[in-house]
Amino acid sequence: MTTGSNGNYAPINGINLYFEKFGEGEPLILLHGGLGSIGMVEEVLKALAAGRQVIGVDLHGHGRTAIGGRPLSLEGMGKDVGELIKYLGLAQADVMGYSMGGGAALQVAIQYPERVRKLIVVSSPHKRSGWFPEMQTGMASMNATMAEEAKQSPMYMVYSQIAPRVEDWPELLDQIGIMLGKDYDWTNEVATFKMPVMIVVGDADGIRPSSTVEFFELLGGGQRDAGWDGSGMSNARLAILPGVTHYNIFNTPALVSAVVPFLDASVAVR
Repeated sequence: MTTGSNGNYAPINGINLYFEKFGEGEPLILLHGGLGSIGMVEEVLKALAAGRQVIGVDLHGHGRTAIGGRPLSLEGMGKDVGELIKYLGLAQADVMGYSMGGGAALQVAIQYPERVRKLIVVSSPHKRSGWFPEMQTGMASMNATMAEEAKQSPMYMVYSQIAPRVEDWPELLDQIGIMLGKDYDWTNEVATFKMPVMIVVGDADGIRPSSTVEFFELLGGGQRDAGWDGSGMSNARLAILPGVTHYNIFNTPALVSAVVPFLDASVAVR
């Protein structure tokens, strides 16, 4: 499906950001995880595109978007996507991101809240300490010395076929490790969000459940009983998918089933 036949490049923030469009209707920007590309979320993308326009993006340094001369950062990726919304001539778009893409999606909402209609954060915490310690260690330990070994991975198999500069693979690993090794805490920024936000995690995810609940509460969720008429319900949503890990949540049908009603519902700001 994501062959690049309907792909385009947007000159944004000193890089050529690759994106593809699928379906028709309300626009949803879909962001993949670390070392991935649009193809990583292909199954979810196909299902979501049945009812809306889905814009898949190869984030900075990933897939068909080269690293260029700019260091990788979640803040930079968020700025790229925020500017892409403007580049596409859209007043607003829904934004959904998985793992690293969830961090980028959060940064879109932080930097460009007026351009985000609804936000869906999948398997990504609002602060780095939300990850289990072994996840923090694993992400920070990625570097160029792993490049040869990592060439046996499915991520490299795709990268080697579509990257503009396959020789950038070691640099990508170096930069990913540096980026994901940096501490962050977006508590104060998340607490200001007005747009509807949905958090989705697996019950065997790489994120501490207590951190996910804290994230939800920052958005106004879980503060009180909603009441018989639902009047006490916030505009935030939380879905914990059973029997789902960090490594299969992005292609499970349960993810689509969870987010479609949220995307289809009328918009209510906080």
